[in-house]
Amino acid sequence: MPYRKIPDETIRRLPIYLRDLTGFLKQGYKNISSKELSGHLGVNPWQIRKDLSNFGAFGTCGVGYDVEKLIRQIKKILKLDTIRKAALVGVGNLGSAVLAYPGFALYGFEIAAAFDNDSKKIGKVINKITVQDVSKIPSLKNKDIRIGIITVPRQASQITADALVNAGVTGILNFSPCRIKVPKKVKVITINIALDLARLPYYMPTR
Repeated sequence: MPYRKIPDETIRRLPIYLRDLTGFLKQGYKNISSKELSGHLGVNPWQIRKDLSNFGAFGTCGVGYDVEKLIRQIKKILKLDTIRKAALVGVGNLGSAVLAYPGFALYGFEIAAAFDNDSKKIGKVINKITVQDVSKIPSLKNKDIRIGIITVPRQASQITADALVNAGVTGILNFSPCRIKVPKKVKVITINIALDLARLPYYMPTR
């Protein structure tokens, strides 16, 4: 289903709505209003309604949103209505933590392969995934894996990205502290925890 150009901030909020709606569903909620969601998320009710209205009319006046139905609709919008397999490259401290993290299942993600160039890590099993040599990355072409997660040192990030793209990956979550270059058809989201931490003191009260 094609959509018009949607602001990135709206797309960033949709997974948050999905997370909390899933929590409300587990609590037994059948319907929920934008005001109730607002109080839980800290997002204005009008912003929630505006975000969702970009994709259609999902709510009912006086009733609110059908929680289960809205969860399905948001998953469809984000293309999370099918299992998405991912491959992780770099099984150091951060990579091992990412492999062991259980929260990906909520969004339909499954890390199905892991790679490293350290002989001490190759063959190791983490969260039921056997770590393979990075030379095996081309095998992703035959495994229907289109998402890559990069948790390698800075100096290895570009060559890792190149290998993933050559193996058919079209979406990359990059934890390396640098910008990587990829073809236009490939989407990269870079997460730099240190940069976000560096912004935090600016907002903190001065002693």
